[in-house]
Amino acid sequence: MPLVVLLAIAAMSISLPLLGWSILARPNRDQRQIAANLRRGLSNTVTDPVSRSPDAASPGGFPAVARRLTPTGSIRRLDRLLARAGRPPAWPIGRLLAAKVILPLVGGALSLLNVAVNPGTLAVLTGIVVTVVCYFVPDLLLHSRGQERSQKIALELPDTLDQMTIAVEAGLGFDSAMARAGKNGKGPLAEELVRTMQDIQVGQSRRQAYEALAARVGVPDLRKFVRAIIQADLYGISVADVLRTQAAEMRMKRRQRAEEKAMQIPVKVIFPLMLCILPVLFIVLLGPAVMGIVAALT
Repeated sequence: MPLVVLLAIAAMSISLPLLGWSILARPNRDQRQIAANLRRGLSNTVTDPVSRSPDAASPGGFPAVARRLTPTGSIRRLDRLLARAGRPPAWPIGRLLAAKVILPLVGGALSLLNVAVNPGTLAVLTGIVVTVVCYFVPDLLLHSRGQERSQKIALELPDTLDQMTIAVEAGLGFDSAMARAGKNGKGPLAEELVRTMQDIQVGQSRRQAYEALAARVGVPDLRKFVRAIIQADLYGISVADVLRTQAAEMRMKRRQRAEEKAMQIPVKVIFPLMLCILPVLFIVLLGPAVMGIVAALT
């Protein structure tokens, strides 16, 4: 393949991430002005709450370069996905940003090698698709991890509400019941309850901590429960009654979801049955008859 074509492909592979950056990047003058106002009279401050991560503590290193190359909107979206995934210790945001820069470069280099070995339009299109997919691999992994974690939280929620109901009826307050459920429980929901109590202890209001819990987890049932608790606290409704009602409703929803999945099994079995099992049965049953008919005709 001519050198000009290889250079054009390399330029296209490099320009795609830059094009996405130029489209997604937006001027953030208000944030810079707020950060400048907060820095007045202070020696060491943080300009962006998203940038407070283990990788952002040191000013140098490739994660800092990757952070400067990534638009602010992408960083915040990645931070939301990371919060929903439970912030795994092995996946700090700096490492993810570095991966979003390194993976497209590796994919583009491998695509160039593929095009050099097998020139053609299909190889070029495949290389472009591989480069774009490599750029979004961290987002896809975090989204998948967040969905799995949300499903676990939705399954654990009815049992946790039952524990909190028993604790409140035994005489504990709602915060103490939540703290006990988080301390005695295991799993992502217990971790989120512990973090919510820590937010309240450091000075956040209960409503802000509960709303942050619902936004961080992203489970509709938990969001509904948080709204019911906030309204009960606002209007003076008995928390024990709210917990009992919510626990019964969550158990009913869990049973309905299980029944729905059970009813979907026959529909999902039809396609493997038609594609894999029925053709084999037809061959076994009708094969000898067809062979006999062909032998008789010949």
